[in-house]
Amino acid sequence: MRVHSRWYDSPGPAVVWKYPLPQELPRQLNDNWSLLHRHCADHSSLLRLGRLLHRLTHHALGVQESALAELELATQLIRVGLRVAFLAESQARTADLECRLGSEQFFVEVTAMVGSAERRRLPMCGIMRDEEAEEETDRSVILTHRVLARISQKAKQLADYCDPVILSISIPRADLRGGRQGRREQIRMDLKALAGSITVDLMKLRHLSAVLISLWDIEPLPAKAGTRLANVELVERTKHQRTHPRVRMFIQNPAAAASLSERQADVFRLVL
Repeated sequence: MRVHSRWYDSPGPAVVWKYPLPQELPRQLNDNWSLLHRHCADHSSLLRLGRLLHRLTHHALGVQESALAELELATQLIRVGLRVAFLAESQARTADLECRLGSEQFFVEVTAMVGSAERRRLPMCGIMRDEEAEEETDRSVILTHRVLARISQKAKQLADYCDPVILSISIPRADLRGGRQGRREQIRMDLKALAGSITVDLMKLRHLSAVLISLWDIEPLPAKAGTRLANVELVERTKHQRTHPRVRMFIQNPAAAASLSERQADVFRLVL
C-alpha cells in the first residue's frame, strides 16, 4: 500500500482494535482511531469504523482515499467540539456522519475524487494544445466540471434530509494533471471562479446547506480582483505543508432550505 504524503508517523497510544491494525498503516492513525473509538462508541459507529479500517488497505486508491477522508473529517469535527456518530450503511443511501452541537443537529456526507488511471489520461489526449496557457485553462475547466458533477450526483442521495446537510469533497490529487511524457503537473486553479460556479449550482439544490472542498494537489492562481463572495470561506496553505490540503473552501448555499446556524458555520471555519 502506498503511503500518502499527508500521513506522518507519531507515537500513538496502545489501542485494542476490534480488527487488527495493519502494520503498513502509519501510526498517526492510532491517534485518530483512539479518539474516534472514545467518542463514537455506539454500535453502528464501531461497525462502520471497522469497515473503514478494512478499506484503508484496499487495492483501489479511490476506496482508500474515501475511507481516509471520512476518518480525517470525523476526527477534525470531534476536535472542534462536535458530537459525531457514524451512520449505519444501508441500501437506502444516507449521509456518513450525524453531528450535534448542543441541541442542533446536522449531517455530513464525505466523498473523495481520484478517478482511474485511464480517466486521468484520456481527457488530456483529446484537448492537448501547443499553447500552455490554453492547456492549463482546459484542465482547470475539466476539474471544475467534475466537481460540479460530483455535487449533483451526491445531492440526489441527500434529497430527503430536512436538517442541514453538508457535502465534503476531498480531491487528494489533481486527477487530470496528465502532462507531457508522464510529467507530474499540478492544475492551476482560479479559486474564485470555482467557488462562483459551485455557488450557482448550489442554488438549484436547496436541500444542500453547504459544500466543504479540500484540494491537495493544485496551484492557486493569483486573484484577479479584490472582491469575494460573502458565502465563501477559503484558506490557502503553502505547498510545503504537505500534511494539510493546499486549499480548503467552505461554500454555503444562499438558497438552502435548511441553512446552517452561525454556530454550525463557525465549526466549519475552524475545520478550514
